[in-house]
Amino acid sequence: MAQKDFYEILGVNKNASDEEIKKAYRQLANKYHPDKNPGDKILEEHFKEINAAYEVLKDADKRAQYDRFGYAETGAGFGPGAGFGVDFQDLFGDVFGDFFGAGRRRARTHGGQRGADLRYDMEITFEEAAFGAEKKIKIPKATKCPKCHGSGAKPGTSATQCPACHGRGQVSYQQGFFSISRPCSTCRGEGAVIKYTCAECSGMGRTKEIKSLNVKVPPGVETDTRLRLSAEGESGIHGGPSGDLYIIISVKPHPIFQRQNDDIVCEVPIGFPQAAIGCEIDVPTIEGNVKLKVPAGTQSGKVFRLKNKGIASLHTGRRGDQNVMIKVETPARLTDRQKELLEEFAKISGEETTPLKKNFLEKVKELFG
Repeated sequence: MAQKDFYEILGVNKNASDEEIKKAYRQLANKYHPDKNPGDKILEEHFKEINAAYEVLKDADKRAQYDRFGYAETGAGFGPGAGFGVDFQDLFGDVFGDFFGAGRRRARTHGGQRGADLRYDMEITFEEAAFGAEKKIKIPKATKCPKCHGSGAKPGTSATQCPACHGRGQVSYQQGFFSISRPCSTCRGEGAVIKYTCAECSGMGRTKEIKSLNVKVPPGVETDTRLRLSAEGESGIHGGPSGDLYIIISVKPHPIFQRQNDDIVCEVPIGFPQAAIGCEIDVPTIEGNVKLKVPAGTQSGKVFRLKNKGIASLHTGRRGDQNVMIKVETPARLTDRQKELLEEFAKISGEETTPLKKNFLEKVKELFG
C-alpha cells in the first residue's frame, strides 16, 4: 500500500476530537461500504483505507505514536501503509484472479507509482540520545526529473494509452478452464506508452542525486528507534508520490554510563577508609559533576539515587533518575606501615564489628552448633 495520511483519509484535521473522528468514520463507512457499492473495487479499496485509518486514530496510544513517528505498531512491519509491509489481499487477489478468472483486475495507468522507502542507519553518542541533536546527512536517491517533471515524456508531449492492453497493463488469454493474465509486454504493465521519451531521464521520470538533509533527533531515543521523514524517500515513478525515509538509530556505548529504560546507572569506586568513615565524593552525570555524601559504614554495592538526573522519556518527556552504585576497593599493594596499621585495626576490631561477617558467623553456628 502507498502511504497516505490517516487524517486526510477521514477528512479531519490533526486536532480533531475522538468524537469528530468517530463521526467522520461512520459517515464515510456508511457511504463507501461494499454492500452499497457492489462490484466497485476502487470504492472497496477506499473502504479498507478508511478502516485502517480509524483503527489507528481511535486508539489514543496508536494515534500518539502515529502523530510522532508517522506509523503505529499494529503487528505488521512499520504499520499500515508504511511501505515496508505487503498487501496480502492484493497479493492473493492477483494470484487467484489469474487462475480462476475472478478477483481484481487492477488497471495500471500512467498516473504514477509511489517511490520506494529508504533506510538510513545513524549512529549517535550517548549524550546526543539523552539531549537530542540535529544531524546533517546525505542520501543518494532517485528524484523527480527536473526536465519532464517526472512524466518521462519529452517536454511538450505526454504518454498515451497502450494499444495492446487498452490501458489495463495486463493481457489475458484462455487456457482450458483457466483464464491466464500476465503483464503487457508492450507497456511493461504500465498501461501507457511514451512515444517521445525525455532525453534527461531516458523516459524513467527520475534522475539520481545525493540530497543533504537536516535530521532532528528528539531527546530520549535509543538503539533501534525509528524516525520517519515523510516524502524524503525516492521520487515516484511517472509523477507518483515520493516514498518515506526511515532513520534507524544506533547509540554508541558510553565508557561510564549505562542506560536502563530512562534511568542511568553509574558505578563509582571508593577506598576502604572512605567507606568506613564516610566521605563526600564527586559523581559524574550527563550534566556535569554533582556532590554525593557517602555515610560511614557504606558497603560495596550500595546504590544511591540522584533524582531527575536520568534521560527524558521519548514519549512523556519526564526525566528518569541516575543510580550510583558504590564499589569499595581493596588495595592491591600495601606498604609495610599500611600492613602494620591494618593488622592493628583487625586486632582491635575483632570479629564483631563487621555486620556481614557477624551475620555469617551466627548462621554457621546455628547450622553446625
